[in-house]
Amino acid sequence: MEQWEQIVRALGEGCVGILPTDTLYGIVGSALLPETVERIYTLKERDPQKPLIVLVADIDDLERFGVVLSDRLSAHLNTYWPGPYSIILPTADDDFDYLHRGLGTIAFRLPDKEELRKLLREAGPIVAPSANIEGQPPAQTIEQAQKYFGTAVDFYIDGGEIDGKPSTILDLCGEETRKIR
Repeated sequence: MEQWEQIVRALGEGCVGILPTDTLYGIVGSALLPETVERIYTLKERDPQKPLIVLVADIDDLERFGVVLSDRLSAHLNTYWPGPYSIILPTADDDFDYLHRGLGTIAFRLPDKEELRKLLREAGPIVAPSANIEGQPPAQTIEQAQKYFGTAVDFYIDGGEIDGKPSTILDLCGEETRKIR
């Protein structure tokens, strides 16, 4: 697992890379470093008003982002997680404006892939939008990701061909659960 140790260290240092998530290849970086998040926006040519999804290792990680976890909310989240559901939750912490882009909400996903959750436990939460330039199809192979990003990213982790689909996005901010995507 020396490779994972190197990735953990690289993410902590602000590096950006491509790796397989539980749904698609993602262009990833630490969710706790604003400059890393901005670099991903630039690399993806992403609309700066469109927030990124944050991957977490477990439900307790949400509190780091100002999410108030009630027993009811935790139970509700456990019906979806771990799994391919990104869930929009309110945050009371303005320190994360670089993530929520002024909306006061952040979408989180707790991946189903144990190896990825282990990485998240060691590296901390990461942003992980699909590995593509905005408007282009998500990369299904490392070679496709390399065509998009070349040497502009710091590392690539090959997970073979991934023909998954983007996560389902649910909004739990109101009284009712709303499906966004």
